[in-house]
Amino acid sequence: MKPSVLFVCVHNAGRSQMAAGFLTALSEERVDVFSAGSEPKEQINPVAIAAMAEEGIDIAGNVPKILTIEAVKQADVVITMGCGDACPIFPGKRYEDWQLDDPAGQGIESVRPIRDEIKARVEHLLAELLLARP
Repeated sequence: MKPSVLFVCVHNAGRSQMAAGFLTALSEERVDVFSAGSEPKEQINPVAIAAMAEEGIDIAGNVPKILTIEAVKQADVVITMGCGDACPIFPGKRYEDWQLDDPAGQGIESVRPIRDEIKARVEHLLAELLLARP
């Protein structure tokens, strides 16, 4: 059974979308990846799309989704990114809160370091998940 990861931020338009994009690409289908937001925007942040395109990852077709209790229940790991108390907590789930700057309203020069930090954290998470599975 594949591990599943849910990335959550407020708008599901930047950080969580970039993290999901990296994990989807790097896991090569060995992990089920989901993302959602407590107050999703209408569309993905265009600067986040551009920053990911520089890494060869296309997130332009993604759509921000509302966070549901079902999504949290299905996930083995829930990664929050500044959504605070909006994320429901269930016993037995692995939770991590990644403190990352919000790329909203920032230019590409400011978003690149956020993207790179997300990539490093996703690589670390993926290594842990794959080591934990036979």
